[in-house]
Amino acid sequence: MPTNGLHQVLKIQFGLVNAADRYLTAEHFGFQVNASAPSLKRKQTWVLEPDPGQGSAVLFRSSHLGRYLAAEEDGRVSCEAQRPGPDCRFLVRPQPDGRWALQSEPHGRFFGGTEDQLSCFATAISPAELWTVHLAIHPQAHLLSVSRRRYVHLCPQEEEMAADSNTPWGVDALVTLTFQSRQYCLRARDSRYLRSDGRLVWEPEARARYTLEFKAGKLAFKDCDGRYLAPVGPAGTLRAGRNLRPSKDELFDLEESHPQVVLMAANHRYVSVRQGVNVSANQDEELDHETFLMQIDRETKKCTFYSSTGGYWTLVTHGGIQATATQVSADTMFEVEWRGRRVALKASNGRYVCMKKNGQLAAVSDFVGERACRACPGVRLPGPAGRHSIRGPPGQDEEFSLKLINRPILVLRGLDGFVCQRRGSSQLDTNRSIYDVFYLSFSDGYLRGGAPGLLRADADAPAGAALWEY
Repeated sequence: MPTNGLHQVLKIQFGLVNAADRYLTAEHFGFQVNASAPSLKRKQTWVLEPDPGQGSAVLFRSSHLGRYLAAEEDGRVSCEAQRPGPDCRFLVRPQPDGRWALQSEPHGRFFGGTEDQLSCFATAISPAELWTVHLAIHPQAHLLSVSRRRYVHLCPQEEEMAADSNTPWGVDALVTLTFQSRQYCLRARDSRYLRSDGRLVWEPEARARYTLEFKAGKLAFKDCDGRYLAPVGPAGTLRAGRNLRPSKDELFDLEESHPQVVLMAANHRYVSVRQGVNVSANQDEELDHETFLMQIDRETKKCTFYSSTGGYWTLVTHGGIQATATQVSADTMFEVEWRGRRVALKASNGRYVCMKKNGQLAAVSDFVGERACRACPGVRLPGPAGRHSIRGPPGQDEEFSLKLINRPILVLRGLDGFVCQRRGSSQLDTNRSIYDVFYLSFSDGYLRGGAPGLLRADADAPAGAALWEY
């Protein structure tokens, strides 16, 4: 089942790319390592762990093998250690261009090479000993200031990004990490990039690119002058401070950004918790009380809906739906059925959620958009029952329009990798280690991508638009 609440810190996983644009790879056979892979897959994914001795050294654990990278005194490198020993300790030496040099702490030599000729025996740093960090996590997340315990969000009126929000609610809390020239940019939901002086710019210029540094599982963003991003002043404006070393003020957590949605019922009003714990379709505006965080269980494909008031939708007595649950359980899970441009929600009692005459939601319908006739066994009647005697509560509707609100720019990732347009083609690949950004708007149940040259889902779509039925 999904984790309770919002705060799910992402485990930082990444790939290491050498000067030949090949990824560091951990092999099963002989637990050997090489730099031969052209793309980032499971074998090329690593996790950075802090030194158990609380020193400045770090450990590199293969996500694929669950074993640790180690360098012996003679320079031989392997990924065989099941438990970290002294040979597994490395010092990360960030370079001005954003790349890392990895130095064996016990032996003082640098790790590098090409193909299957990797070693940790160099006494000085050359291009062969430099590695680019390529994050393997989904790049769209929430950014939490470790010192202030506040979330970063876009402040459109002040033309800045600030760490002053108690919860990452709404579209302004979305941050997208984009990979540019071996460094990372922080992109706001309006597609602008954060520059180190706190300004938002439209191009990923040099001062809008940062080198990633890791400290005790946290992230720091170093600009081209060697200074670190931090929340500054009472408003928490995000810009580079004076420190040349990251302290607690310059550290951030990346938290998973789940879809946030609004639902509109058949009465053309938004589902809301504005008037209390009952979930009702009775509002004309989509604000925080009409926004719900949607978590999807990967095994059952069922969903939970979490409200801004701090409660999950849950099934209560007589089929009512209230936003009162503090823990995920069977009664907070809903099966989502996609019905053309609308969705239907089935609760744990096996019945569909529908809207009563007073706007309240309840899971009391056996069917979607139809009623059973007592006089005609087996007959299902769409819409009004007319002269027929119906079984089941009349005057209710089980279909809702569902709109994703916190992905105005969208990065898609499947089981095999990211979605990216094939170079020189109108087709999309779904197994790439790099990704394309889609620009989305909502129109009558469709998500529309504005990037030119992509595949279209229907023949009537205008040129230069990609359509996904949602």
